[in-house]
Amino acid sequence: MNMPNMNPESLMKDFTPYQAKADEEYMNEAQREHFINILRNWKQNLMEEVDRTVHHLQEEAVNYADPNDRASQEEEFSLELRTRDRERKLVKKINKTIEKIEEDDYGFCDHCGIEIGIRRLEARPTATLCIDCKTLAEIKEKQVGR
Repeated sequence: MNMPNMNPESLMKDFTPYQAKADEEYMNEAQREHFINILRNWKQNLMEEVDRTVHHLQEEAVNYADPNDRASQEEEFSLELRTRDRERKLVKKINKTIEKIEEDDYGFCDHCGIEIGIRRLEARPTATLCIDCKTLAEIKEKQVGR
């Protein structure tokens, strides 16, 4: 049985986009609660994936006599474990983001200080940069990588 190799973002289950009211203050209590719920649900889904991986590895662990079968199984397990490691790091990032919300320090660009924006945060709740600063950072990263 091959487990699906899910992209962490695909584990963010459907949610209702936040509908801001006219003249509503940015990152008010309702908005912060909206993002805490998104992040907690995302974290819960990631933790469920971890549990499924553990069960899968336990159930599928067979000591194949054929070296090719053994190698295929080890490669499959290795890919799953790498995916779970990335997700473990994502859970840390989610926890850090929840802390920022609770400290009322969420939704503003770490570099320039402007609002990141509700829609960007819904797309990437752990974002710490506005789209302009993120774009510039990526351009600089590409230039350094040459």
